[in-house]
Amino acid sequence: MQKKVREMGIVIGKLPVGEKNCITDVVGVRVGHVTLDYEIGQEDERACTGVTAILPHGGNLFQQKVTAASYVLNGFGKTTGLVQLNELGVIESPIMLTNTFGVPAVTQGTLQYMLDANTEIGNSTGTINIVVGECNDSYLNSIRMCPVTPEHAMEAIQVASEDRALEGAIGAGKGMVCFGYKGGIGSSSRVVAVEQAEVTYTVGCMVLSNFGHSSDFSAERYQISNAQGDSTLSPTDGSIIIVLATDAPLSSRQLSRVIKRCGIGLGRTGSHFSHGSGDIVIGFTTAHLIPHMTDQIVETRVQLREDHPIMNQLFTAVSEATEEAILNSLSQGVTTTGRDGHVVNAYKFQRIK
Repeated sequence: MQKKVREMGIVIGKLPVGEKNCITDVVGVRVGHVTLDYEIGQEDERACTGVTAILPHGGNLFQQKVTAASYVLNGFGKTTGLVQLNELGVIESPIMLTNTFGVPAVTQGTLQYMLDANTEIGNSTGTINIVVGECNDSYLNSIRMCPVTPEHAMEAIQVASEDRALEGAIGAGKGMVCFGYKGGIGSSSRVVAVEQAEVTYTVGCMVLSNFGHSSDFSAERYQISNAQGDSTLSPTDGSIIIVLATDAPLSSRQLSRVIKRCGIGLGRTGSHFSHGSGDIVIGFTTAHLIPHMTDQIVETRVQLREDHPIMNQLFTAVSEATEEAILNSLSQGVTTTGRDGHVVNAYKFQRIK
């Protein structure tokens, strides 16, 4: 396993990290990957892509929904499910990540998985809202060959665990490029505390990084350089999907405020939310499990006070975790060969003394 940047002595922010420094530090959250890396039979064609599944908890997500929100920093992206997510403020399916042309297959596979687990969907109750995000991995992946299938989505859900998630060129991150180097999956977490109340909350972030030119990267901010020199790649504007999890009791509206601060961490790394970049945040809290069916006419929830200092701590936690997750997607990347012999090198972290 490649090192996270913190293990290299690069410390982002002031808040402490969770035990795994991963989105799975939020209790119950699970992550699963399926990675595709093989020749497709035609000359110079290669599958270099995958699927990543993020499950808010290990139970039945349709029957026990979680409070959620999404926020679009720049909307050059192809997603499913965000309109209803923001309208109702809940997530009722795994959050799935893949490449741009894999969205239909992953949506189908996730739908089939949820239908198999809930025979009442579409019969005795309503339909289900599947959430899928994407980035364009076509520099390394033969994206027109559409190698991702519905079965890959189902497998990613089935193998999801609460372990520290694998990062870098794995799952949906297999073919992604960040700042001209190998990007992909990255994760980090933060813990915030209210000492007077003896309460702590965890924030976990997972990114699918696929954006930026090497000249944009704020390497000097971290006192690092690339031992191999600057990348000559000039990719398209690219994208990033940021998934934010927490156990803090927040309403959907409060979550929308919190997840906006992911853009701060993204900007600190050097991104300026380019014209052709799909920069999208999906956030949820595990503090509330919302039953699909109930006879109750009202429901009662606990939520944080807006004017309590804990809110500012959460804003800080989100920005720090996002920034570190992006760096981790770089630090754990490995040099990868894709279609047409394209090669994307790993960023070789070298401290500036």
